[in-house]
Amino acid sequence: MRRVRDTAYTFVETEHLSLNVAEARFIADAGVETAPGGGSRVVTVIRPRRGWRGVDFGELWRQRGLLYYLVWRDIKVRYKQTVIGAGWAVLQPFCSMVIFSIIFGSFAGIPSDGAPYPLFVYAGLLPWLLFANAVSTASQSLVGQAHLVKKVYFPRLYVPAANIGLGLVDFTLSLCVYAGIMLWFAYPPGWGVLLLPLLVLMTVLAALGTGVLLAGITVVYRDFRFVVPFMVQVWMYLSPVVYPLTIVPERYHWIVRLNPLVGIIGGFRSALLNQPMDWAALGSAAVVTIVLLIVGLATFRRAERRFADIA
Repeated sequence: MRRVRDTAYTFVETEHLSLNVAEARFIADAGVETAPGGGSRVVTVIRPRRGWRGVDFGELWRQRGLLYYLVWRDIKVRYKQTVIGAGWAVLQPFCSMVIFSIIFGSFAGIPSDGAPYPLFVYAGLLPWLLFANAVSTASQSLVGQAHLVKKVYFPRLYVPAANIGLGLVDFTLSLCVYAGIMLWFAYPPGWGVLLLPLLVLMTVLAALGTGVLLAGITVVYRDFRFVVPFMVQVWMYLSPVVYPLTIVPERYHWIVRLNPLVGIIGGFRSALLNQPMDWAALGSAAVVTIVLLIVGLATFRRAERRFADIA
């Protein structure tokens, strides 16, 4: 079989027991061997595509079991031979909450919009850690699994997407701890908590768009392995994780709302802490998230041609 550079393949499968003239000519041109009596063997023909290639959602759906396997594999590898196992998913946000509450809540006196500061900062850490951890791991995923990319064809998009699935597992555990902290403070959520699935979906889509964008760029330009950790650290302070949006002057709100995490974090706090929802910020976050997802997928698909050669 001739090896091709392109990793986007076209599959042609025939399962006919009898063939007409047109079908026989097509199969002969495709190189399919016919069995005695007009039958045919199931053959996969691989050829490169040219021009723009969109995301094949049908292929992603057919091979969705692979995504489950990659997520489960990452979970087992992450917590294998650890002392407290999945407890690390809870320890990270809890310790961050304690440190931020002491430094920013007690020492700096940053306001928390009327809610206890531990609840306020934890509500911001929930979406932020889901986003930041998913982006950090997804951006390095293709480089770290180059041996798999070079050996066999499969939807490359599942490699960075699996890291987001792992982040959702950690998010679920952290959310359970947050529910316990709310009981400790006797601070029940309001009806806005019904919007939580939508906010989680927005966070996942923002992380997916950013993660696949950086994953595609990192394979081509390895310098981004050092840029991404610094970028994520700066991004945190540009997002209202430890401070409310109300301390930002009103005239700058249109600028900070270009950061999708501003609306998403604000939406989490409104949903969990029974505060008024900033629909303008949430709408801006939805628009920016969609744009980010489209750009990320387009960049990833454009760079995918070269993954097997340079990964």
